[in-house]
Amino acid sequence: MSRINTNVNALIAQRILRANNRNLAQSLERLSTGFRINRASDDPAGLIASENLRAEKSALSAAIGNAQRAEQVTNIMEGGLQEISTLLQEVQGLIGQNASEAGLSTEEKETNQLQIDQIIQAIDSIASNTTFNGVKLLNGSHDFQVAAVDGNVADFQVHGAKFVGNTSVDVNMVVTQSAQHAGLFMLLGAAVDTGGNDPSERLIFELAGAKGTREFSFGSGTAIASVAGAINQLKDATGVSAVASGTYLELKSTEYGSDQFVSVELKDTPPAMVGSLVRTMDTNENFFGGLIGDLTTFTAPVRDTGQDIGAVVNGITASGNGLTASVSSGALDVSVTLDTAAGGATTVGSLTAFSITGGGAKFNLGPQVNISNQVRMGVGNMASRNLGSVANGFLDELGAGQGANIVTGNLDTAQQIADDAISYVSQLRGRIGAFQSYKVGSAIRSMSVGLENLTAAESAIRDTDFAVEMSNLVRNQILVQATLSVLSIANANPQNVLALLQPQ
Repeated sequence: MSRINTNVNALIAQRILRANNRNLAQSLERLSTGFRINRASDDPAGLIASENLRAEKSALSAAIGNAQRAEQVTNIMEGGLQEISTLLQEVQGLIGQNASEAGLSTEEKETNQLQIDQIIQAIDSIASNTTFNGVKLLNGSHDFQVAAVDGNVADFQVHGAKFVGNTSVDVNMVVTQSAQHAGLFMLLGAAVDTGGNDPSERLIFELAGAKGTREFSFGSGTAIASVAGAINQLKDATGVSAVASGTYLELKSTEYGSDQFVSVELKDTPPAMVGSLVRTMDTNENFFGGLIGDLTTFTAPVRDTGQDIGAVVNGITASGNGLTASVSSGALDVSVTLDTAAGGATTVGSLTAFSITGGGAKFNLGPQVNISNQVRMGVGNMASRNLGSVANGFLDELGAGQGANIVTGNLDTAQQIADDAISYVSQLRGRIGAFQSYKVGSAIRSMSVGLENLTAAESAIRDTDFAVEMSNLVRNQILVQATLSVLSIANANPQNVLALLQPQ
């Protein structure tokens, strides 16, 4: 058929040419942008997946940045604590120097005290001036806020807690096992009675505790109160104290817990020793029901061990150490030391130790902002007035004129304060190190791997495969050229009608 008004072949060629031009333009766009999906029409489902993956990548990138910032903050904290620890070691050395009085002049002692005063000031300065981006780190601003402390709580530490907004966390304790001293009872009567008139006959025994061992020797007629006094003079060396009560001598460890013990080993007991018995302690630290034996019959040491507190804190079985119960979980990390009064560590029962109302250094270590990814770490005030313990005192008490100064004060107390301060700072550094290694470090590593995998997945969906797209480009270029040739032929076909109109 030959028509002039309507060139169907040309219309078909034009339609195909437009389609080929669109395909060619799409190939050029993909090659020039590097993306296979540049608009929703390119791949609607792929676009949705790609945009979701991009959102996850953005969240992960921000989370990695947060974790890296947390690592930098804790590095600054640990650096300040390291310097404080070094200064405390110097304090410990100065206390040791002043403990040796022979050959040490008053001027030297006072100079050592001056050094301690300067160290205390330096520690306070570090606590006040350790900052990151203008935020103070060791002045207590990142410590947990606590309220409603029960009267049976002697001391506590809050290392970590999770709570949302303005809510508070009650620390509820159930004491399931009482803390106990180690202890033995020696029934000696009102005075030592060796059962004879020979003054050379003596009661000799070795007394051992957690701190050391000493041997004691008593002759006949020595009052039981004198025996107790002799033992108490050396209780700091043995860790065992004595109380004379009627006819028996009560021997107890100076502290509570399973690492405390009292051991009595008889070295020389006269054969006629009168009525001397040893009994162990029951769970209430009273006479145990059964008699162990006559002193003259012992051939081996008699030993009793103390007992740690047992407790459940907020439904978690606590780790006991003497009077202190500790729990460490993702939701709560605290240690609570109870006193020894009724209702405290020596009595089975329950109490609400305190409430955590806020505070802590808060870090978000995940892509979502929720309680699961949030970590709070308590960092207390590192000023000298807070370094030490409730039981022995704090570092500022070593200052000139204070009770534990090293010129006229109690050096034993000064040593204990220094030891407690060193232990406190070391434990905090250890917690910060564990936080850096196992929370921050692992979070950065795992999220970095996740970001790599998300990027790979998003690239597979959205990025241009240049090998495939170059093949499409060449094919589309050829198709456009071919279609143009076909269109030229289709446009030339109507001219053939002119041959029909020419006269024969």
